[in-house]
Amino acid sequence: MASTHQQTKSSITLKGSSELVKDYLDYGINSILYQRGIYPAETFIQEEHFGLTIFMSTNLEIKSFLNSVLQQIKEWLVQKKMQKISLVISNSNTKEVLERWDFNVEYEGAGNAVENGVEVGKKDLAIIQKEIRDVLRQISGTISFLPLLDCKCTFDLLVYTIPDCEIPQEWDETQPCFMANSQELQLRTFSTSLHKMRTCVSYKVE
Repeated sequence: MASTHQQTKSSITLKGSSELVKDYLDYGINSILYQRGIYPAETFIQEEHFGLTIFMSTNLEIKSFLNSVLQQIKEWLVQKKMQKISLVISNSNTKEVLERWDFNVEYEGAGNAVENGVEVGKKDLAIIQKEIRDVLRQISGTISFLPLLDCKCTFDLLVYTIPDCEIPQEWDETQPCFMANSQELQLRTFSTSLHKMRTCVSYKVE
C-alpha cells in the first residue's frame, strides 16, 4: 500500500492524495449507480475497499468510461486544475434532470512540507481512510431516503476545471446543469491535507 498511495506513515504526497481522491470518486459513483438502480443489480459485484463492501459495476463500457474520466481527473488533481465533478441522473425519455451529486475539491497546503521538491501533506493515511469510509457510508445511507426514481434513468459526468485547461479531444463542452424545485443535502467532508472534498446531493422535489 505504501507504493500505491505514495505515503509514509505520517505523510502523503500530492500524487498519493490525488490517487485517494480518484479512488473515492470511483467507489462513490459506483455505489450511487447501484443504490439508485441506474443499472440492474446483477451487473454489480461486491468488492472490499477502505474496509467497506462496495458494489462495483461489471459492465465493461461503464468501467472503461469511468476509468478514462477518473484517470484524467487524477492528472488535473495533481496539477491543481480540477474544481468539481458532477454525477447527473436524468430521465432517459424526457432528459429531465432528477438528481445531481456534486464532488467539490479544494486545495490545501498551508503548513505542508516540501521534500525533494515534492509537496507532502501532514495527515496520517489511516485517518484519511477513516474519513473517506465515513463519507462512503453516508452516501449509502443518504440514498435510502432520496425520492424514488420510478423511471428509466441515465447518468452523465460533468467535469469542471480552471479556465484555459486543455481538454481531451474526445470530450464535449457542455453547459452547467440546473435543477428546478430542488433541495440540497450536504454530506461529510474529508481532507488529505492536500485536497479537501465536499460532497452534496441535489434532488428534485415535486
